[in-house]
Amino acid sequence: MSEEKGLRYITPPDRAPSKIPYTAGVAAGGFLYISGQVPLDPATGKLVGGDFKAAVHQVIGNLRDVARAAGTDLDRIVKVTVFLTDMGNFKALNEVYSEYFNTDPPARSAIQVAGLPLGAEVEMEAVALLPE
Repeated sequence: MSEEKGLRYITPPDRAPSKIPYTAGVAAGGFLYISGQVPLDPATGKLVGGDFKAAVHQVIGNLRDVARAAGTDLDRIVKVTVFLTDMGNFKALNEVYSEYFNTDPPARSAIQVAGLPLGAEVEMEAVALLPE
């Protein structure tokens, strides 16, 4: 983590530095802004593929990893934006999503897009409260 101008730049410890101009999360003003996470397995650097639900589990796991690296967790997320390449996957998304956010879920938007990085079918970004 580096700090500049009241900002903390968050990178989970198991992630190699990215070759693209990207920060996994930025803590500012009591909030953590988590960049879009695709179903990338940090251990292999490859997308979790084949099964859409497995991809959603990986994406939420990636959100959790960034949140924990900043000292917060999934239960402090207040807003999630979901990007899907096929809105036909919305039901499957909700089935997995409800396993993690089943009581008082955060505000959420879901948007169908033409494409996502690395050919992913799902991406999520989030905003979480930081501990006081």
